[in-house]
Parts: sequence; C-alpha cells; structure tokens
Amino acid sequence: MTTSTSTGAFLDFRDVGQVFQTRRGPFEALRDINLQVRQGEFLCVIGHSGCGKSTLLNMVSGFLQPSHGAVTLHGNPITAPGPDRMVVFQNYSLLPWLTVWKNVEMAVKAARPELDATNRRETVAHHLEMVGLMEAHSKRPGQLSGGMRQRVAIARALAVRPEVLVLDEPFGALDAITKEELQEELLAIWREQKPTVLMITHDIDEALFLADRIVMMTNGPSATIGEILDVPFERPRSYEAIQDDGRYGQLRNHALDFLYRRYAHDDD
Repeated sequence: MTTSTSTGAFLDFRDVGQVFQTRRGPFEALRDINLQVRQGEFLCVIGHSGCGKSTLLNMVSGFLQPSHGAVTLHGNPITAPGPDRMVVFQNYSLLPWLTVWKNVEMAVKAARPELDATNRRETVAHHLEMVGLMEAHSKRPGQLSGGMRQRVAIARALAVRPEVLVLDEPFGALDAITKEELQEELLAIWREQKPTVLMITHDIDEALFLADRIVMMTNGPSATIGEILDVPFERPRSYEAIQDDGRYGQLRNHALDFLYRRYAHDDD
C-alpha cells in the first residue's frame, strides 16, 4: 500500500502536537502530525476512540489551537472558526425552534452578507433542492427523521460555500439504508461544489467509497498518523462497482489489519 505525499497543499498540518492539561498532569493527545491536503480533496480519517481524530478536526475548524506546530490554510495559521470552514456533526446541531428554511437561511445571512434577499432565497432553495428537502422547508427539526435532519445540516453547511467542509461522523447514527443514500448524495454535492472535505468515520467501507485518501491514526495517547492509503477508484463511484474491483478487498483487508491487528484497541 502506498503512503502519499502532496506538494502545494492548501491545508497543511506541520509538526502538530496537542497537549491537554488535566488534574493528573499533561496529557499528550497528538504528536508529530504532518499532513498536506490538496484543494478539493476528499479525506477520511479513521482510528479507534481516543486516537485524536476529533482533536485534529477541531484544529481545522478553529475550535482548538495546537500546542506545537501549526495548521495553515492558504499558508495562513488557523486561529479561530470562520465561514470558510463549516462543520457537520453527528447530532445535527439544528435550532429546534426554526424551520428547515430558517435554519439554512440564518447561516447564509450570517456568512454571506453580500447576498441580497433574492440571491439569498435562491441559495437556500438550491441547497434544499440538492438534498431533496424543499417540500419540507416549513417543518421544524422535531418533525423530521434523523436522515432528514442530517440533510438539513449538510445543506446549511454547503450553502455557505465553505472552502473546507469538516464532517464529524455525520452518518454514524443513521440506519444502513439512509446512510448509503446520504453518502451518495454527499458525493453528488461534492462533485458540484468541490470543497475540500475532512471526514471522521469508523466505517472502512464508507471511507473506501467516499475518500481520495484515508488517514489511519495510531492509538492514543500520543497518537499520530500511522499510514495514509490512496483510494484508486475512479469517480463517479457506485458501491457495486468498487466492491466488484479486486483492489477493494485488498484495501479493506489492509485497513482492517492496521486497525485490528497492528493497532488493536486494548479495552482492558
């Protein structure tokens, strides 16, 4: 299996480390993270619980500053959240008192103040149509299924037109059929807008379907990047096509070996 290196990265982790101060003393969550991400790339990050996946993405989002090294976008250090980097969480994070339309419109209004009312309406409508929710635009989150709520969260994030989309296990709480439908919708939207995507997942099959590269983390504490897998399947993709490809089983077995033999999680 290959380990990728990139040149001309627009998102760059350089010698990144993260140490948290706890009651028991310093806790080193991440050590020596070096990763260059190309513009428009779809990257999945996998690893066991406690390997620092969320810490890594929180640095991209601007919610957390590294203790050592730097995370830069276009060569500029990321020091705070911003509309150029949007996050979709597993728990949807929608405002329950607002309608579907208002949840998306509020984000667009805050992040894209240059849009007049007409263009703002067109933007909201376009992104709700992309995720198949125009008919539900007047409903509130409590009236929607989990899959529909996650569609709203994705539409809201993409309507801002971010350069980087951060996905923190967005499909982890969904049933298998809804999950596969949303994965296919996400790829269709990504092909249209081409943001750079960083996504946390525990699902190897999901990563192989979605990603250009898979970043595999070693166990914490002091977690680091153990290996990066290139995913060679041509786009657009379908589950049926890639699973019929002989390389699919090889890549899947390699990732399983990494996670469950070389870096098996000790639950004792």
